[in-house]
Amino acid sequence: MSENETPETFLDSVSHMVDRAMHFLELPEGAMDAIKACDSVIQVSFPIRFRDRIEVFPGWRAVHSSHRLPVKGGLRFSPTMDQGHAEALAALMTYKCAIVDIPFGGSKGGLRIDPRKYDEWEMERITRRFAHELIQRDYISPAQNVPAPDVGTSQREMAWIMETYRERHPEDVNHSAAVTGKPVDLGGMRGRLEATGRGVQYALQAFFREGNAAREAGLEGGLGDQRIIVQGFGNVGYHAAHFLQNDDHAKIVGVIKSDGGVYCEDGIDVDALNDYVRRSGTMEGFAGVEFERNGNRIMERECDILIPAALEGAIHRENAPNIQARLIAEAANGPVTFEADQILQDRGITILPDVFVNAGGVVVSYFEWVRNLAHMRFGRLERRYDQSQGQHLVTAIEMSTDHKLPDWIRESIVRGAEEIDLVRSGLDDTMREAFSEMYETREVESNGAVLDYRTAAYLIALRKIVRARSDLSLI
Repeated sequence: MSENETPETFLDSVSHMVDRAMHFLELPEGAMDAIKACDSVIQVSFPIRFRDRIEVFPGWRAVHSSHRLPVKGGLRFSPTMDQGHAEALAALMTYKCAIVDIPFGGSKGGLRIDPRKYDEWEMERITRRFAHELIQRDYISPAQNVPAPDVGTSQREMAWIMETYRERHPEDVNHSAAVTGKPVDLGGMRGRLEATGRGVQYALQAFFREGNAAREAGLEGGLGDQRIIVQGFGNVGYHAAHFLQNDDHAKIVGVIKSDGGVYCEDGIDVDALNDYVRRSGTMEGFAGVEFERNGNRIMERECDILIPAALEGAIHRENAPNIQARLIAEAANGPVTFEADQILQDRGITILPDVFVNAGGVVVSYFEWVRNLAHMRFGRLERRYDQSQGQHLVTAIEMSTDHKLPDWIRESIVRGAEEIDLVRSGLDDTMREAFSEMYETREVESNGAVLDYRTAAYLIALRKIVRARSDLSLI
């Protein structure tokens, strides 16, 4: 980069990617700007007294598009949080929800804070005060704006926010729907914690289920034959690696954290590595692997699939020429910059975009929100009925064949679906349908030259958004 060049921001990168898809639409003058602009952005700033000191915390909440209500998106607690991040992430949420047919608009926000510097008591005070600031301005509500966990937040913070909302609105019987990603005991959904990582797995399964897609990317065999490097070993990265290794038998050859990375051509035991990191706080010293202090170098190692699952901008124009993967599955938000995206495409590397790959979190958040509004767990009405019908079927088969079915077949037929089974089924179906639509759009809209997956995804999202916006009266 020359001294006079302005660095590309996260918001710029998202905007340029949307522009690329908009060229395929016939839009009246000004419509492009209307779609990309945020509906509203709020900045709050509040002091907290900690015994011998007072600290001021700035926070943001951006609403990109309220064409569907409520708007949806996580709250991030990070030292790098700012308004640009809030707007970029909110826009990605809008497009993501449209791609996977979730009836939410897009929102995002967070605090500029390093959570590692505060104990639990301090974090609760900070989180509840931030929630208070947003609630009193109608930026948290089951009907208007529903937060979820993001980088630096978890079920714990969502529980504090929900309780704060309930205290301020004791008359709202739907208070548990004010946030998603809560603990199960407080109205959360089983399967939400690992939903984004599970969604990454389902996205890749859908990709390999379409045989031509893998061949186009230069990949041979099925998902279980691939060597995978995962950049980021938090909630998303760990669960994606865990499911891909244990369910699909893929080989995880590299794992990268902020303090380094490990590599082993023969494969890494992801669960053992996770246990080691939990005990020691680092991957250094884990047996049987090569440790690299500069984890980004491992991202440039040879592999079949690279899964960036940490923060935005991990792959940029400086390191994009060195990436050796044939397929990149974006589990993080914005891990590939616009400039890097162009470099990778020119090199023939296939990219499955973030607005599809990491949509598992918002899909299961939708299930949780609906469940909270219904005040009833999924499957409660029909589970025993399904078991009874299954038992009748088993009896009929055994009577007609005069043979007793093996126990495992009997169990699979008779067993009624648990709520977690329905959640996984719904997520799997959603990811399959989204990929099929994306794959078809690449060919239909290409006019002879096949579109990249990102442009196809944005094209799908934009069309759904403009059809839902009566103020634009588009195509």
